[in-house]
Amino acid sequence: MELSVYNIKGEDTGKKVTLNDAVFGIDVNEHAIYLDVKQFMANKRQGTHKSKERSEISGSTRKLKKQKGTGGARSGDINSPVMVGGARVFGPKPRDYSFKLNKKVKALARKSALSLKAQDNAIVVVEDFSFEAPKTKEFVSVAKNLQLADKKLLLVLADQNKNIYLSARNVVKAKVVTVSELNTYKVLDCASLVLTESSVAAINNF
Repeated sequence: MELSVYNIKGEDTGKKVTLNDAVFGIDVNEHAIYLDVKQFMANKRQGTHKSKERSEISGSTRKLKKQKGTGGARSGDINSPVMVGGARVFGPKPRDYSFKLNKKVKALARKSALSLKAQDNAIVVVEDFSFEAPKTKEFVSVAKNLQLADKKLLLVLADQNKNIYLSARNVVKAKVVTVSELNTYKVLDCASLVLTESSVAAINNF
């Protein structure tokens, strides 16, 4: 698959880049995508939720009434889960939600996500660029020139570029990542994927 390369003014440079079909043209595996996104979301969970159980709440352990002869249901102490203000049965406890996923499954999921973007014509390739200083206005101008100002975009760089990162930091619908940080969730979480020329070469080797 070939795509035209644009400059930051939104002009076609006349150059073309080839997207590797082994990365951008595979049959989409939706289950691999599901597993990878599930793992990404699970790893972000703190798992610090906690509710008090019967032995942990403050309250008397005295039996409220005698066992038999009252005509009502038998009852124990006031900490019982059936009482107002009582403990919770099988409440949440701190736990680790992360789980293991094979590297090959994660690689397949990432390629499937990139292939989805290619199928939707949601990939734009720009020349490598940089800013002399962090300027949000300049990044917004680039997005407008590429006709992506109103879309949620993900800009993928080959290497870290502090000025570009800082310029995009305050733009709500834009995120900047390097090739090494690219994952399935981030690819799916954007409407348009903006790749620099040098990042395409790196991604083609996934």
